[in-house]
Amino acid sequence: MENADVFLGLHDFLERMRRPTASDFVKSIKSFIVSFSNNTPDPERDSALVQEFFTKMEGSFRAHPLWSGCSEEELESAGEGLEKYVMTKLFSRVFASFADDVKRDEQLSEKMALIQQFIRPENLDIKPNFQNETSWLLAQKELLKINMYKAPRDKLVCLLSCCKVISNLLLNASIASNENPPGADEFLPVLIYVIIKANPPQLHSNLLYIQRYRGQSRLTGEAAYFFTNILSAESFISNIDANALSMEETEFGKNMESARALLSGLSSDVQALSNKSNLDEGVGRYSEPVETSSQASNAGADPAVRPNFTVAKPRTEASHAKDQSTVMEVPSLSDLENKGAAILLNDHTGGRQAFRDYPYLFAQAGDLTFSDVEELLSQYKQLVFKYVSLSKGLNLTTASLSNSEMHSQPHHESLKEFEDVGDVTSNDESAGEPHRIIDGSDGTSLFGEENDETRI
Repeated sequence: MENADVFLGLHDFLERMRRPTASDFVKSIKSFIVSFSNNTPDPERDSALVQEFFTKMEGSFRAHPLWSGCSEEELESAGEGLEKYVMTKLFSRVFASFADDVKRDEQLSEKMALIQQFIRPENLDIKPNFQNETSWLLAQKELLKINMYKAPRDKLVCLLSCCKVISNLLLNASIASNENPPGADEFLPVLIYVIIKANPPQLHSNLLYIQRYRGQSRLTGEAAYFFTNILSAESFISNIDANALSMEETEFGKNMESARALLSGLSSDVQALSNKSNLDEGVGRYSEPVETSSQASNAGADPAVRPNFTVAKPRTEASHAKDQSTVMEVPSLSDLENKGAAILLNDHTGGRQAFRDYPYLFAQAGDLTFSDVEELLSQYKQLVFKYVSLSKGLNLTTASLSNSEMHSQPHHESLKEFEDVGDVTSNDESAGEPHRIIDGSDGTSLFGEENDETRI
């Protein structure tokens, strides 16, 4: 189903849920979310409960007057809306919530980080006419979007988009070289290579999440085929060894050790640069160099052989404490923000001009259209990048509320959780750019007002 059709279907679903006759559905959905959240986590049982609930609710949709005379596509969209709403609310409860899954994620990511340092397409027996690493970057880009989303369908779409890019590239290459259309033997090695090079975070947990909570009736056909290939790729990468890469054991061992040394060195270099930066901006800025007696005796010596070092002036305890205080005084993000806010407040002529690059700052919700989404997302990403970069530059943590903190709130703390229709818009199943719109995990309501038991 195309993304536009999905959005219109979800919009219709939400509108139906706002009607008084949908009160029983709303109560059932709320009740399930609360009771599920209070259960002790158990992967197999949790999956069975969610799948059973989806099946029961979708059967009820078909028999209810709200969907009387509706097409199969509309009923399908209602099921998609239900799945997205429920799993968005339960995401923090069920995603990567078990220690074993988190450990597998870390092990898999570490292994891919090492192997990607030396693996070449030839190691996976990818034919030269099928090798196109530049174009494979597009497939990697689609795969890396997976952690932007919370609904199982949206995550699955990222995987399918990655696979479709690879499939299309292989097909075009086979046509260009007058070969037979590529099959699984050509597709899987390229998929493995792309996954290793992309090294998407929490790949194992994402695959488990889709397996457990994507509606089973929807994981069929092409989606099931590509998803099975990705599961095979994950298994291959987890057990990868010298034989799998057509290498000698000694060569594989040396490559792995070199990769470890390289990554360890990069990590050490980053830490050293950070420490050097702190020293340069701290002690180096506030201490005055003076010559020692040995330096004075070498004053007339050739500069090439004269010792190149300085020593700080002797200081009293009071001056030392003062200097230490000065060195350690690094303005916090809060201080910088307060300073900037004060400047803006006092700048009566040009304060508003400072926000000229952010036209939506003064807009009302009713002023926005769907065409504004792409620009809003772009501006949001720029602001986040600048803010996080500033935080890292000051060696501070960001003051914004993290996703984990947001998701840790009880699911029933406010019934105003999904008010905006755009909250359940999902990404496109094509290989193109997904439409990323707020997914409702921030506590906004899709269906109604606060403190009304017939509203979600």
